[in-house]
Amino acid sequence: MNRIELSIDPGTWNPMDEDMVSADPIKFHSREEPYKKRIASAQKKTGLTDAIQTGTGQLNGIPVALGVMDFSYGGVGGSGSVGRRKTVVS
Repeated sequence: MNRIELSIDPGTWNPMDEDMVSADPIKFHSREEPYKKRIASAQKKTGLTDAIQTGTGQLNGIPVALGVMDFSYGGVGGSGSVGRRKTVVS
């Protein structure tokens, strides 16, 4: 059972923006592997398109919106345009 399922009423999670993916419009470089490669590795490892998952559900029957950061994503994603968009939406 994941953090989201533990945080809200069972069966009420409705994810949003699952099709949004991180891009590298400024061609970010680091001493480690290239950013695009780090994103691809994180996506493969976690099965997520971004470090931040957003959606709606219910907590004790009350509608709620959630934004949840998955730190196993490896410190990439979630901070760029996709992260900002998801933060505004939630």
